[in-house]
Order: sequence, then structure tokens, then C-alpha cells
Amino acid sequence: MRNYNYQEAVKNDVMDYIKNEIDFKDFDNIDELEEKLNDDLFTEDSVTGNGSGSYTFNTYEAEENLCHNIALLKEACEEFGSDIGELVQKGAESCDVTIRCYLLGQAITEAMKEVEYEFDEIYEEDEEA
Repeated sequence: MRNYNYQEAVKNDVMDYIKNEIDFKDFDNIDELEEKLNDDLFTEDSVTGNGSGSYTFNTYEAEENLCHNIALLKEACEEFGSDIGELVQKGAESCDVTIRCYLLGQAITEAMKEVEYEFDEIYEEDEEA
């Protein structure tokens, strides 16, 4: 059985979203991009699953993700003021989405560190032109 790393998975989904959906030239600075991502990705199914209520669209896969991550679910529930018992009754997919939403801000911050150089390069090219 694998130990699912939510933080890495959410960051990778953020990076994929940036790669496929974002044009750096649409933003004046990286802080503006980060704000946009925080606004948009909370309900983006390909990152959190919060738009539809499921990221995996597969209960078994969501259950597998949750294995060895119950402490993280507890943290997420405490952060959002949710009752963990009620959330568990809603099912594994709801629990999975909750953790993803909880980790989203941190994942975006990590992604911004990774794309900062590429973002800055685009603006340096524009200034040179």
C-alpha cells in the first residue's frame, strides 16, 4: 500500500494548472498570479475537487489516498471548523477534497517559488525588447 503525499500531489496539480491554463503575460507581477490562483483553484476540480465535491470521482481511490493521512484530515477539519465525524459520514471523497482545500494555499506558495524564475524571465525579455 502506498502512502499518499497530499502536499506533493496538490502542488503538482497546481503546477499542471499553471502550465496548461496560465499565461504569465496576463499578470503584472507574481503576487497577482498567486492571488488569482488562490481565488480560482479552491473550486477547481483538477486541483481540489471542491467544485463538484470529488477530485478522484472514485470512492476507492479517495479511501486509498486517506490511508495514513487521518491526522492531516483532523488538521483540515480543525482549520475549517468542521466536525470530523460528520465529514467522514459524507464519505471518503468529501474527506479527500477537504484535505486538498486545506493544503491549497501552501501548495500555491510552493508552486510560486518554482515558477518565479520563469515568470521573471518573461518580464526581463519584455523589458529588453
